[in-house]
Amino acid sequence: MRIDVLTLFPEMFDSPLSHSILKRAQQQGIADIALWNIRDFTTDKYRKVDDKPYGGGPGMVMMCQPVFDAFRHVRQQHPQPGRVILLTPQGTLFTQDKAVELARENRLILIAGRYEGFDERIRIGLGAEQLSIGDYVLTGGELPAMVIIDAVVRLLEGALGDEGSAEDESFRDGLLEYPQYTRPEEFEGMKVPEILLSGDHGRIAQWRNQQRIERTRLFRPDLWQKYEARMNNQNP
Repeated sequence: MRIDVLTLFPEMFDSPLSHSILKRAQQQGIADIALWNIRDFTTDKYRKVDDKPYGGGPGMVMMCQPVFDAFRHVRQQHPQPGRVILLTPQGTLFTQDKAVELARENRLILIAGRYEGFDERIRIGLGAEQLSIGDYVLTGGELPAMVIIDAVVRLLEGALGDEGSAEDESFRDGLLEYPQYTRPEEFEGMKVPEILLSGDHGRIAQWRNQQRIERTRLFRPDLWQKYEARMNNQNP
């Protein structure tokens, strides 16, 4: 997969892309991630990328020209046109289902905003969809872009090494993951559940599934309601 990121602060991505799964995925050719500085596509000596909003109001708005020029240059760097995504609080909420959907793409072009957001003509002119990682405001789209890259790349074939890892996680079917334990068997009076020491894989699987249901109901009632509704629709 090819991922291009248009940003005003490409250096923010250096550390996340240089460690763990993302680093290995790039080294193994599973993901090709390119960073582009929008300021490199400005046309004035001050490298201006923002201006005051028409109609008044606080803050500054990202201008069309640098973003359009950066986008047009970046799109030509790969034969696949790519799926274009603006990172903005106004976007659709990013979920595991969306990560799975994006992982099927050959190319993503992520555009990270700053200030009070994008000139609306950027969304319209680039035919971009909008994504948000949550109902809160950050200083820019760089952190959301990193979250999306991490969530998507780890789903690519070969990225995790163990292909079963991505299947056995929270949210894969609308439920949270079951509790995990490792050595020692007892720590400060807290013991590993006996069922996990039994060697009975059938009973362990049943226990884990029940734990997923109980933990989702307890910790994420919002997810549990959606899960119940989906199960009811499948079994009228």
